[in-house]
Amino acid sequence: MPIRILKPTSAGRRNASVNTNAEITKNRPEKSLVEPKRRTNGRNNQGKITVRGRGGGHKRLYRKIDFRRSDRVGIEGTVKGIEYDPNRTCHIALIEYSDGVKRYILAPKGLKDGDKVVCSDEAIDPTPGSFMRLRHIPTGFDIHCIELSPGSGGKLCRSAGVTARLTNKEDDYATIVLPSGELRKIPIDCRAAVGTVGNADHTLRRLGKAGKSRHLGIRPKTRGVAMSHHAHPLGGGEGRSKTNRAPVSKSGTEAKGGSTRNKKQFSQELIIRRRKSKRYGQLK
Repeated sequence: MPIRILKPTSAGRRNASVNTNAEITKNRPEKSLVEPKRRTNGRNNQGKITVRGRGGGHKRLYRKIDFRRSDRVGIEGTVKGIEYDPNRTCHIALIEYSDGVKRYILAPKGLKDGDKVVCSDEAIDPTPGSFMRLRHIPTGFDIHCIELSPGSGGKLCRSAGVTARLTNKEDDYATIVLPSGELRKIPIDCRAAVGTVGNADHTLRRLGKAGKSRHLGIRPKTRGVAMSHHAHPLGGGEGRSKTNRAPVSKSGTEAKGGSTRNKKQFSQELIIRRRKSKRYGQLK
């Protein structure tokens, strides 16, 4: 069972559960594929906090993931191990190619040690983990790590348990349905990995105590209504106040369902149907 519920031996463990990471077969990262990760703690290049609630956390090494695989076209690779990555929700797979080069990729569901993966510009058998152009992937397949422009590297659907569905191919574009419900067109020469991102049980775990959040680098946040009037748009007032204003961030941006997309984005015309918001319904 991937999720194990802890026994209530203390208050912090009473409501906690852990991911057993049953798919992991390799515990130590590949030394040639890691680099130090500098902490920003939510600050910009001037040292000013631009993202609240970040700081601390366990020290990490960054695993360099090959999201492009453009120099591995036509070279077959073998899965040497499935590893835990502290920098992302999904697991990663160590691939050793036939020429001896090692790379990390996102581990899709069902990928095991010894399996073969390949990046191809031709029509091949679409096995989990293979990186192919959308024109060569059969309609109806689940895909992840999708490029937005040819050769740019995978940008969409990279979280644990996430997948997109390839629904149609017409002229120079392929139509995909994203996990949010958004229906959009992607250039048909873009590449995508076949299958669903693994570690789908990640969302089922419960941290159980505040200390677990601190280990992840998440600090406590003060509610806007508890601040002074000059510190937050929802602050101020005599005593407690629910306020009649819709929830907003410290900068005044709507926090629950407000549209933040720039209407002049070049990709605006490629979106056929926008995702749905829980508060506002269909976004424009």
